[in-house]
Amino acid sequence: MGDEYRMGNKKTDPMVWIDCEMTGLDLHVDELIEVAVIVTDAELNPLDSGIDLLIKPSATAMNHMGEFVREMHTKSGLLAKLDTGLSVEEAGRQVLEYVKRLVPEPGKAQLAGNSVHSDKAFLAKQMPELINWLHYRIIDVSTLKELAMRWYPKVYGLAPEKTGNHRALGDIIDSLNELRYYRSVLLPAGEGPSTEELQSAAARILQTSPFK
Repeated sequence: MGDEYRMGNKKTDPMVWIDCEMTGLDLHVDELIEVAVIVTDAELNPLDSGIDLLIKPSATAMNHMGEFVREMHTKSGLLAKLDTGLSVEEAGRQVLEYVKRLVPEPGKAQLAGNSVHSDKAFLAKQMPELINWLHYRIIDVSTLKELAMRWYPKVYGLAPEKTGNHRALGDIIDSLNELRYYRSVLLPAGEGPSTEELQSAAARILQTSPFK
């Protein structure tokens, strides 16, 4: 991390929130069938209403789709719409064009979402130019979720209900609302503790570390 952030300057780079629906989770066979994007500023304010694209998968990927995934995509209404989907090449072109319009400088914005490493793996395979445009770090809301489950189970238990219905754009909105919630209840408002309090905490952590 750069020294400017250690001196207390805020990082203001945007976040590119992406959620994907796939035919399954096997990178060797499965494929993207829906990709949605919302770009926000560093304070989680959307810069645009977002885009949501359907992708027509190959016959091989469709035949590989397991019963659980098939039932999920049928229930959401996604499966019935795939014949009208774009080619993955055209979808990738449109997504990259959209992201570049809102984030014109490469390597700045970070990919964000829930368990977004899985989305990133499929995007790296099928839309590599998009991944290359983004920063290598990711912002995964699942990290805060898992920590809340361990340290603040009541906070986790009262998190906003999810309504995305396994559709990409709805799932992004759920993830954004989830991070807004965890930020409001787990992270201090304003500038946080004083410099002296932070220095004291850092020293105490080093002094009490079990890894000496």
